[in-house]
Amino acid sequence: MITPPRYSTCPLPDYPHLPGTTPHPTRDPAGHSFGRPEPDLPDLNHADWRRCEEYLCGIDLFNFGYWWECHEALEGLWHAAGHDSPAGEVLQAVIQCAAAHLKVRASRLTGAGRLFEHSLVHVGRTHPVALGVDLEALVRDTRAYITLASARPALLHLDLSRP
Repeated sequence: MITPPRYSTCPLPDYPHLPGTTPHPTRDPAGHSFGRPEPDLPDLNHADWRRCEEYLCGIDLFNFGYWWECHEALEGLWHAAGHDSPAGEVLQAVIQCAAAHLKVRASRLTGAGRLFEHSLVHVGRTHPVALGVDLEALVRDTRAYITLASARPALLHLDLSRP
């Protein structure tokens, strides 16, 4: 098993949320993020993603199998960046791949495939490496995971030298 690097200092949640199985993280008082305030988020089209703790935390959440939490963390950044912006396209691609991974965990392979197909639209609208993410590797590894060709989920290795 490969232990991915940590990019942020955010603590990982007590459990990865699986809808219908674990307490809802923000709505259930037993949820791991219940009562946590919403952060003020930057626009990653203009802010340096390397210094954005929320973004780096989202990447860590993805890499450690907290796919619902990753989706939530990056969704706010997606809204702040603008849905059709360059950063928004990258964020949406990662969000869709995280959701596809979550569907695999829930044994919903058809839904995983649909979410993955949506991610490809966003990947096609941006550069192969953006916000430090190698999107070609993300697509390749997510495809292998959701088709069960690989038991290992995709990992995001950030290239801190790239825009």
